[in-house]
Amino acid sequence: MSLTARVALAVGSLLLVGGVVVSLAAFAYGREAARETYDRLLVGAANDIAESITVVDGAPVVDLPLSAFQLLALAPDDRIAYRVVGVNGETLTGYDDLAIPDKRGRADTSFFNAAFFGEPARYAVVTRRFAERSLNGTVHVIVGQTLLARNALALDITQNVLFGLIISGTLLLLLAVLVVRSALKPLARIGEAFAKRDPHDLTPMDTQVPREAAVMIQALNGFMARLDRQFSSMQNLISDTAHQLRTPVAALRAQADLAAEEADDDRRRAIVERIHRRSVSLGELLDQMLSRALVLHRTDSARREVVDLRDVALEVLESGDLQLLAPETDIQLEIGELPVPVLADSPSLCEAAKNLLTNAVRYGVSPVRLGASRDGETASLWVEDQGEGPAEAVRNSLGERFVRSAASDGKSAGLGLSIAKSVAEAFNGRLEFERAQPSGFRVVLVFPVVEEMS
Repeated sequence: MSLTARVALAVGSLLLVGGVVVSLAAFAYGREAARETYDRLLVGAANDIAESITVVDGAPVVDLPLSAFQLLALAPDDRIAYRVVGVNGETLTGYDDLAIPDKRGRADTSFFNAAFFGEPARYAVVTRRFAERSLNGTVHVIVGQTLLARNALALDITQNVLFGLIISGTLLLLLAVLVVRSALKPLARIGEAFAKRDPHDLTPMDTQVPREAAVMIQALNGFMARLDRQFSSMQNLISDTAHQLRTPVAALRAQADLAAEEADDDRRRAIVERIHRRSVSLGELLDQMLSRALVLHRTDSARREVVDLRDVALEVLESGDLQLLAPETDIQLEIGELPVPVLADSPSLCEAAKNLLTNAVRYGVSPVRLGASRDGETASLWVEDQGEGPAEAVRNSLGERFVRSAASDGKSAGLGLSIAKSVAEAFNGRLEFERAQPSGFRVVLVFPVVEEMS
């Protein structure tokens, strides 16, 4: 269901509920207004009759005035009943069947409902007191009328109110639909802008839109930024693979051709040994490139969790991969008793730590230390060896892709440090190089500390 239809349905439901409430109130108001109007007519007629009573020879005499019934005659379909009761309860004029309620006499004017020849009717009772020598007592004048006219008046008032309510509700509903359609026009413009975009255009959209739509635009911009990073990673992986593998693969092929044509066994063994070294180097390069692509993917898609850097260091050391590749290297673990919590992705941190440790084992000086520590608001995951490390000029460019380290004699493409740097920056951290005390070289991943661990 469209937003316009939803708003129209909501407004229509609200108007329906409000209309029912207003209808009941209008009906109650109409009945009350009609009752009050016709009650006044009854009281006026009864007062006219009461004023026409005179005392003749000690007895009350009623001279019914025509004006008493002229107002009541405005309801031609209703029947009128009246009775004048003397001081002794006798009927002076009118219908003898009209009984006076027991509460008469408590007020000069009162009302009651009763039937009049099988029809519901409303009666007014007016009391007139006489205190003369010849007559001392109370005379009651009862005037009644059936309810047809007052019910018709109440219905007419209710219908008028409902008619106005229906017209105003319909206009309000149409106005709400028009307002909603006008308010949703920016969404249509946003849709058109997206439809006209080039499929490869992942630049941010303009956020100069209404506040409610700005949230959606910001979310879309964030999503496109993540897609752009993913595409850039894929493009870099493809271009890097093509660039880095073309020469080694061609060299392997050329050396394989030489080995196939070489007749001397010693020279053939030397060529095969070079092919083996080149294959091992090529395998390591491929492994690092795929590792870097995996890390870049996880840093954009993996859910951030609170990770203890001590667990990361312990997991990397217990994996045992480096002990198999370099059994002669002494690798030491240094972690404290206090947790070192950071908000990150554990597999990405493990991959970064493995690359730092691999570089230290392969190009550093034993013993190699792997540790995690906390200093105030910062947490560190570090790898240290006893070598001198690269020169200051070379150190400034470390961490970039395919920048070869002087400490490695040009054998490393620099992807290990590039992976570590990418992981650090993905989790609001940084990669640092420093001289260890009293000697050695240390590579550190620095992250902000998370105070609460889950």
